Amino acid sequence: MDKGNNFTNRLVIMGAAGRDFHNFNVVYRDDPGSQVVAFTATQIPEIAGRRYPPSLAGPCYREGIPIVEEATLATLCRQECIDQVVFAYSDVDYAHVMHQASIALGAGADFLLLGPERTMLQTDVPVIAISAVRTGCGKSQTSRWLSQLLRKKGLQVAVIRHPMPYGNLAQQAVQRFATPADLESAHCTIEEREEYEPHLAAGNVVYAGIDYAQILALAEREADLILWEGGNNDFPFIRPNLHIVLVDPLRPGSETSHHPGEAVLRMADIIIIAKVNSAAEEDIGQVTAMARQINSTATLIHGTSQVQLDDPERVRGKRVLVVEDGPTITHGGMPHGAGYVAATQAQAAEIVDPRQVAVEKIAAVYAQYPHIGPVLPALGYYPEQLQALRETLNAAQVDVVVSATPCDLDALIDLNKPIVRVRYEFAEAGEAGLGHWIEIFLQEQKLRPRD
Repeated sequence: MDKGNNFTNRLVIMGAAGRDFHNFNVVYRDDPGSQVVAFTATQIPEIAGRRYPPSLAGPCYREGIPIVEEATLATLCRQECIDQVVFAYSDVDYAHVMHQASIALGAGADFLLLGPERTMLQTDVPVIAISAVRTGCGKSQTSRWLSQLLRKKGLQVAVIRHPMPYGNLAQQAVQRFATPADLESAHCTIEEREEYEPHLAAGNVVYAGIDYAQILALAEREADLILWEGGNNDFPFIRPNLHIVLVDPLRPGSETSHHPGEAVLRMADIIIIAKVNSAAEEDIGQVTAMARQINSTATLIHGTSQVQLDDPERVRGKRVLVVEDGPTITHGGMPHGAGYVAATQAQAAEIVDPRQVAVEKIAAVYAQYPHIGPVLPALGYYPEQLQALRETLNAAQVDVVVSATPCDLDALIDLNKPIVRVRYEFAEAGEAGLGHWIEIFLQEQKLRPRD
């Protein structure tokens, strides 16, 4: 912290190494009337104790900005005479947001939520944004389907991902991924690979990082259209020309339960009722009615999630351990995901609960998220956690691992048992589906492939 400058407003930004950094970059970094004293960290392990580097923080922060545990917020506010606390992360229930607000208010600080108008970047390139009311609604598979549709029309598509900067922050300011070698050189975690690998396999170039003004400038030079793929249930960092939002009938009620999902739903131009092929009609009806009540002007359409095992016969009649996409079943709140569904449909003899063999770092996750069912979240935010995942999988007395993480787990860790992968892809349901409305959007934008 620089003591000599005459700052008037002392702030703490609460985050999870994503929205918090973006809000700082676009609102506070160049504001001489504000001093960000610290970021607080949650959700993502091994972020606290580090610093937001000077190269990203700018000339007003010659030593960077400390990142501290969220649990220290009250003490931090009092010791540092904090004027304002900015809440800047997503997919948390409303009660949690207000508990944090109460901590800030109790320490004498204001409590702020920065909205889209102050934080979205502007571009002249057409932007389609994919968001959702909760983690795990199916944003990624919808983005992949949409990117393939656009590329078939000859358009150069830049996929800009919500940030996942879990490594060297200074080196991750601007990232461009076009090949698997790019993932290797960036030392991407499992969580990053889950998002990036399927796009690369589909032929897409993915942009991500920390400084989204620079990221956007790079993508603008290379693309006819930008496809923003959100993280959690956050709203876009870039102002969209078309905003598509997914709701999940497997979790009815989530439309209005978690911040900022309801706000995102209110922003939507198109609402997709996802996974209608696996949800009960009553739940589909409930979610549809709530979506229409909240946003009466958006176009409502249906979509499905098609789940498929690479080799069902290797699962049939076997004892299996199921690995699921991590965020979906941790802070996403689902007891299981596509892997459990696929193993059940393939008539596995038994789905073995990983808790029986979970090593300490994995057992801690089950303790933190007790709603998780008999499945194993794919965790690898840092090397020790990835090692714990390998040890847990190798200790399990099963015939086969059913892996529903979108990344190639077999290529990352050495296992003593075979893996059968699960794929899940978006598909349209009913007439006048997503493709119909995208065609109308392209006509309205007069978008044509560049020469």
